[in-house]
Amino acid sequence: MNFDEILKLERIVFYDGDCGFCNTSVQLILKNRKKDFYFIPLQADISQKIMSKFNEEIKMNTLYLFEHGKLYKKSTAAIRIAKNLKSAYPVVFYLGMIVPRAIRDLIYDQIAKRRHSIRPGFCAMPLEEEKVFFLK
Repeated sequence: MNFDEILKLERIVFYDGDCGFCNTSVQLILKNRKKDFYFIPLQADISQKIMSKFNEEIKMNTLYLFEHGKLYKKSTAAIRIAKNLKSAYPVVFYLGMIVPRAIRDLIYDQIAKRRHSIRPGFCAMPLEEEKVFFLK
């Protein structure tokens, strides 16, 4: 898939590919998605290319969501992802929107700071039918 095709995708999650907590989060999204998400590790060259389009410097402790042509990060990315999941996850979006972003991001930063100790590193192998959602 070329750069222009990637930018036409509705939802791309950029995550730290070396983080066990982040990989667990990707698995949660795959398991509970009601809309398609694509995934690109922050370590991939294409991540840098996309982030530079938005004048965004990659921070490995930050979750990014590219959705409908806009780039979201930290808690805003997390709650927007939750909006497109099954079950009760969309409630996280609606409750999260009530909380000011500064407070949400403060909580996000505390979790991000401890992410490697919360879940030790591992790389889950996607199922064959999920491989199409992982871009490099």
